[in-house]
Amino acid sequence: MALIDDLKVKAVELTQAGMAKSKQLAEIARLSLANSGENDTIRKAYLEIGKLYYAERGMAPESGYTALCEKITAARINIEENKARIAQIKEEGRLKDSEVAAVETEIPPEEPVAPAEAEFEAEATPADFADEEHDSQP
Repeated sequence: MALIDDLKVKAVELTQAGMAKSKQLAEIARLSLANSGENDTIRKAYLEIGKLYYAERGMAPESGYTALCEKITAARINIEENKARIAQIKEEGRLKDSEVAAVETEIPPEEPVAPAEAEFEAEATPADFADEEHDSQP
């Protein structure tokens, strides 16, 4: 009988240990998912900061931002030139919008954008996310 009682005790201990590990793993998964959401909030805020900076300072950026602002400005000019050419082609061919299966690209507004919806405090930098992007790729 002692052998059977010992086996029952061992089985209960193993079950309890397994349940404890499952709870730990579930909490880790929950916290990791929460962190992913927070990282997404940070990314969105960085994007909004960039849009706001460009809207306010894009034509006279500080030295560290000049090259990036110039890229945005050049891309905006290219988009406008492409739109004008599309309009010209449509005019020449007497094409209707319904006949053209082109996707119109919206240019982000130049006026200040609304602050990010979610407020957060973070000490993360854009470099923190560069590593994540490389890690998540196969």
